[in-house]
Amino acid sequence: MGNNLPKSVLRHLEPNEDVLFTVRKKISVEKPKWLIVTNRRIIYLDEKILGRYEIKAIPYQKLEEVTVELGIISSEFLIKGEENIRLKLGWMNKEQARKTINAIKDALNAIAVEPVTIEVKKGLTHETWVLKKPKEFVSRVVSAGATVQHQPAVEKKEDPLEKLKKLKELYDMGVISAEEYEEKRKKLLEQI
Repeated sequence: MGNNLPKSVLRHLEPNEDVLFTVRKKISVEKPKWLIVTNRRIIYLDEKILGRYEIKAIPYQKLEEVTVELGIISSEFLIKGEENIRLKLGWMNKEQARKTINAIKDALNAIAVEPVTIEVKKGLTHETWVLKKPKEFVSRVVSAGATVQHQPAVEKKEDPLEKLKKLKELYDMGVISAEEYEEKRKKLLEQI
């Protein structure tokens, strides 16, 4: 689906990263702004004049919540991620916003063990959609003194070979880094 994407985005796509959905919006005399949903992350591109641009990308493993306010005339997106990542977009029409949040939901569901949750609140003049990512990917960083939640007992009964296969799939999809993959792989091999 990389049809007519700007070169600036194509340059920043990773190997095996597939573009699933794009929204392009031209605001008055400015260069277009883009929101690109891939199988690995959400990319925002703000094209500037004279070949300049600004790109912000939030990988799904760092994504926490997507909120969409669907108004009568336009919609506003607020994408929240770990490390105080915030991305605010206010230029989509209702239909584009609905398609975008559904594309993000589908991309997350394709890599998550648990399905994402969507809350919808409908008022007289607007709707609010909140997409929350499953807890398993919300944060990999635990601050000092915090309690660590352990895996459910059901997963502990799972065969280590099956866990290895799932781990490899997560690594191949880019959900976990090479270091995380190696560390977890070694621990699973010790269980065999």
